[in-house]
Amino acid sequence: MRLRKRLASRFAWVLIVLGTASFCARNARAANQPDVPTVNADIGSCSAEFTVKDGSGKPVYNAKINVTIKYGFMNLHKTQLEAPTNTNGQARFTGLPNFSKKPLDFVISSGTVSKSVSDDPTSDCSAKFDVTLTVH
Repeated sequence: MRLRKRLASRFAWVLIVLGTASFCARNARAANQPDVPTVNADIGSCSAEFTVKDGSGKPVYNAKINVTIKYGFMNLHKTQLEAPTNTNGQARFTGLPNFSKKPLDFVISSGTVSKSVSDDPTSDCSAKFDVTLTVH
């Protein structure tokens, strides 16, 4: 009986140690990759993901991505959203409308440089954009 309790106790400690090691490994992997800033419009189920780079191909940190969404009856509702990019130049918009009378126009800017990208959610509900900001 004592042997069973001792073995059960040791087995429990082994599980705790293994679980802790697994948790630490998952957190170490997650710590290496920065969170992608995500803005939820909460209007539909579409999304748009952006990766912003400069002319030399390096990610642009803290580039601002703006979009104005008009929706509802006669497009009377309007929502303006903005998301910054992370250190990998990534940002994401979720909850975009499934259909829109006009394409969504995203404006990406960093400093004095800006670029516009259009997205029609009816044709591409999970859009991905690679945007290069260059000085003209």
